[in-house]
Amino acid sequence: MHLATENEQYLSELPEHAGSFKDTRIVEFIFLLSEQWHLDQSTRYQAVELLERFMIKQVEQMWETSRGSDKGGAQGQGSSWSSVRDQIVNTFVLRLVSCVQLASKLSLHYCRVTSDTALKFLQSLKYSYSKQELLESELAVLNTLHFHINVSTPLAYLELLLEVLGHNGCLLPAKPLHQLCVQLLDFCYLTRETIYDTLLKITIENSTPSKLQEAKFLTVKEDFMLLAVGIVSTGVFILSPRRWEQVVEHLNCITGITPQSILEFSYAVLSHILGSTAP
Repeated sequence: MHLATENEQYLSELPEHAGSFKDTRIVEFIFLLSEQWHLDQSTRYQAVELLERFMIKQVEQMWETSRGSDKGGAQGQGSSWSSVRDQIVNTFVLRLVSCVQLASKLSLHYCRVTSDTALKFLQSLKYSYSKQELLESELAVLNTLHFHINVSTPLAYLELLLEVLGHNGCLLPAKPLHQLCVQLLDFCYLTRETIYDTLLKITIENSTPSKLQEAKFLTVKEDFMLLAVGIVSTGVFILSPRRWEQVVEHLNCITGITPQSILEFSYAVLSHILGSTAP
């Protein structure tokens, strides 16, 4: 109930540009960096969500500041935005590393990313940041997010749903199903745009969605509960297809998400895994 309430609250306050910093290249960068630093599964998702929320707030704040100080009309606004964009680009990798650091501290206090480790990595990319600048970057992320950084990730939703299914008596292969679901979650993060584009077209039954339909679909793309339900459903369909209908019924009872929505999400994921749109 707590996760469902948290999810609904997040969706009700969703910023207009939510998802803008979940580009495949950014997600892949974070996943590979987390793997290099031997961080656990939850850390990489936490880092993606932290970076996304921080960057959106930072861009909004910088844009408002530049607009407030600009008196030169449309041409001046163009140069102001160019300046904001340059600032974002110049510090982006530093901010990304800071988000991974913060996520590691939330997840594994005994295996957190130290300043020395982070600096060594940045130096390998030819950046010459100091330890002080690295600490200031972490503080910038914390201040911008008002220290609200312990956000639930889709992995938490996924694992809780698996626990509830087991408690409800669904006889599922727990360990292999969990492993498969994590792989599917990685896949959905890395192919986010294509999967949700397919899901949108299925939902509206039209291959050319309008701008308004895409805007309204934003809450679907950011719905962690739907993502987790869709991942569990897809994992069960792959590992235990005979139990799939029973699991979908249970997921519907647990979350209130309709069987049709669960089916459509699983179809969107499976069609991209298989590289086919066959039924």
